[in-house]
Amino acid sequence: MKDLPDATRHLGEAEAEEVFGWILDGEPSEEAIGAFLVSMSQRSETAEEIAGAARALRARMIPIAAPPGAVDCCGTGGDGHHTLNVSTAVSLVVAACGVPVAKHGNRAASSKSGAADTLEALGLDMEAAGRTAEKTLGEIGICFLFAKNHHPAMARIQPIRQRLGIRTIFNLMGPLSNPAMVERQLIGIARPAYVPIYAAAKARLGTERTFIVSGDEGLDELSLASGNELADVSGDDFEMRRVVAVQANLPHAPVEAIRGGDAQHNARALEALLNGAPGSYRDAVLFNAAATLIVAGKTEDWVEGTELAREAIGSGRARALLADWIEMTR
Repeated sequence: MKDLPDATRHLGEAEAEEVFGWILDGEPSEEAIGAFLVSMSQRSETAEEIAGAARALRARMIPIAAPPGAVDCCGTGGDGHHTLNVSTAVSLVVAACGVPVAKHGNRAASSKSGAADTLEALGLDMEAAGRTAEKTLGEIGICFLFAKNHHPAMARIQPIRQRLGIRTIFNLMGPLSNPAMVERQLIGIARPAYVPIYAAAKARLGTERTFIVSGDEGLDELSLASGNELADVSGDDFEMRRVVAVQANLPHAPVEAIRGGDAQHNARALEALLNGAPGSYRDAVLFNAAATLIVAGKTEDWVEGTELAREAIGSGRARALLADWIEMTR
C-alpha cells in the first residue's frame, strides 16, 4: 500500500494530483485516507492542492458531450445550515430560461438531502436520468450527472466521507470535475474567507466564466441574509467583489427562512416553489438563478436576471420542464 505524505505539509499541484490519484485508486488504507482528509481539512487546503486533486478526479471520470454554453450551478455542501435545495431548483429555472444545465451532484454526504435525494423524491428515476443524460441535455436542456455514474473512483471514497461526516477536499473537488466539462459555473462554498483560494484553484484549471460565492454566515450559495463574497473568474484570473440581495431587487431574509429537512420535505418545498409559492425560498432561488444567468451570458444585470428567472417560474416553464424530464426518464 502507498504511504500518504504528512498532511500538515502543503503539497504542490503536481504532487497533489499524484497523491489523490493514489487515493482514488484505493492504494492507501481507508483509515489512512480518512486521517489524511481530516488533517487537510483542519489546516485548510491550498489552491494548488484543490486544483491538483481535481485534475486527478477529472483524469478518472467518464465524460459526456454537452451543447455549447452549458452551465452548472452547485454548492460544495458541508455548510451545516441544512437549507432547502437551492441549486437544484436553480438548475430547473435556468434551464427553463433556455440555458442548458448539466447539473452535477450526488446523494447527501454531509447534509440531510443532496440534489439526487431531492430529485428522486420528486419522481425522477436517478438511474434512468444517468443513462439518458446526454439525450435529455440535448433535447430539453437539462440533465443530472450522478457522481457515482461518472466518477467510478469515488465508489471507494463515498463510504469514507459518510463515516467522517465532515466537509473535506472532496466537497471542493466535485464542482471542478463536471463530466460535461462546462466552462461556465456558479459554485457556492461554505467559507467566505476561502473564496479567493478556491477561485485561484478554478483559475489554475481555466474557465470562460465562473462565479465562486459564499454567504457571510458560511452559506454555500448566495445568501439573502446579509452580504456575500463573490469571485468573478475568467480564464486564469479573477476579481473579488461584494454582492447583496438588494442588488437583485430582493429582500433580505435570515437563513432560518430557507431551512430544509429530509428529501421528502425538500421535494415538497421545491414542488410548491415551481407551482408559484412566494417566500424566501423562491427569493433565494431567484438570486442564485440571476447569478447563473449572468455567468451564462444571458444578462449582465442582477435585476434583469432575477426577472428572467421569476418569469420562468411564473409562466410554468420550470414546472413543465421537470415534468418533461421525469417523463423522458421513465
